[in-house]
Amino acid sequence: MRACRGEPVPHTPVWFMRQAGRSLPEYHKAREGIPMLESCMRPELVKEITLQPVRRHKVDAAVYFSDIVVPLKAIGIDLEIKPGVGPVIADPVRSAKDLERLRPLEPDDVRYVAEAIGLLVAELGATPLIGFAGAPFTLASYLVEGGPSKNHERTKALMYGEPKLWNELLDRLAGITAAFLKVQIEAGASAVQLFDSWVGALAPEDYRRSVMPASAKVFEAVAGYRVPRIHFGVGAGELLGLMGRAGADVVGVDWRVPLTEAAVRVGPGKALQGNLDPAVLFAPREVVRTKAREVLHSAQSAGAGHIFNLGHGVLPTTDPDALTHLVEFVHETTQR
Repeated sequence: MRACRGEPVPHTPVWFMRQAGRSLPEYHKAREGIPMLESCMRPELVKEITLQPVRRHKVDAAVYFSDIVVPLKAIGIDLEIKPGVGPVIADPVRSAKDLERLRPLEPDDVRYVAEAIGLLVAELGATPLIGFAGAPFTLASYLVEGGPSKNHERTKALMYGEPKLWNELLDRLAGITAAFLKVQIEAGASAVQLFDSWVGALAPEDYRRSVMPASAKVFEAVAGYRVPRIHFGVGAGELLGLMGRAGADVVGVDWRVPLTEAAVRVGPGKALQGNLDPAVLFAPREVVRTKAREVLHSAQSAGAGHIFNLGHGVLPTTDPDALTHLVEFVHETTQR
C-alpha cells in the first residue's frame, strides 16, 4: 500500500497477475471437475485458490480469484468460459435493444464475492487483498464480438459507426464495473485493479475519445473509498499517458516499455507496476535474475513508487519454483 502511494518501503513489493492458479498444481487439484465460472462462485474455494500463491511464493499481496466476466454472468448475460477459448457470449450485444440486457449490478447479485472476501481478509491479516475487474472496453469487446477476437472488427465498427450506441454501452459497463469493485472494497479489499486486456488494439485518439471517459467513470466511482486504484492494459505503451489521466493511482506497464520511459509518459504523481516479460521465467535462473535487475534498475531511475510484477499474467506452464525464487530475489535485492 505504501508503494502504491509512492512512500518509502522496506523492500520492493511483489505480486503477480494471474498468480492465483494456472501454474500451480494445487490449484488444478482444487478445481478438478469444477467449471471456471462455478469456481468463482464458491466462497471457500475462492479463498483457498487466492491463498495458495501467498503461501507458496510469499508475495506481498493476494489477488482475488475471479474472472472479468463474473459481473456479466451475475446480471444474467448468457455466457460460458470455454476451455482453451475463453468467454463466449451466446447472444452478442450489437443493437440498442440488446443494451436492455445490461441491467445495473446489485450487491446481492454477487453476494458470494463479499462472502469470499470476508473469509480472505480474516485469513490474510496484514497481507493486503487486491480486488479486480475487467475494464469497460474489454468487456464491451467480448460482448460485441461474442468472444475473444484478434482484430476487434465488430467492436471497432460499432465504436466508429454508431458512437451514440457505443457510448451508452460503455457507460452501462462502467456502472456495472464500478458496482462490482464497490462490493469488493466494502467487503475488505485493500486495493483494486482495472484490467483492460484488449485496449492495446486502440489508437490513442480513439482511446481518448471513445474509451477513456468510461474508465474514468469507474475510477471516480470508487475514489471516495481512498484505496489505491491500479490501471493495467496489454500492449498499451502508446496509451500510458492517457491511462494515467483516467484516474488511477498506479499504472501497470507491460514488458514492451521500460519503466524509465513509462514514467515519462505517465507523468509525475503516479506509481508504476511491472514489468518483467512472463516468458523470461522459462529461461535459466541467472537470466531471470539479470532481467529482474534490469526492471528494478529502470524503476529506480524512474523515480516513482514501484510494485514489481510481470508485464502480463503468469503463463500456465510456468514453473512455480521460478516464481518463488523471483520473489525472494526481488525482496533480497531491494532490502533497505
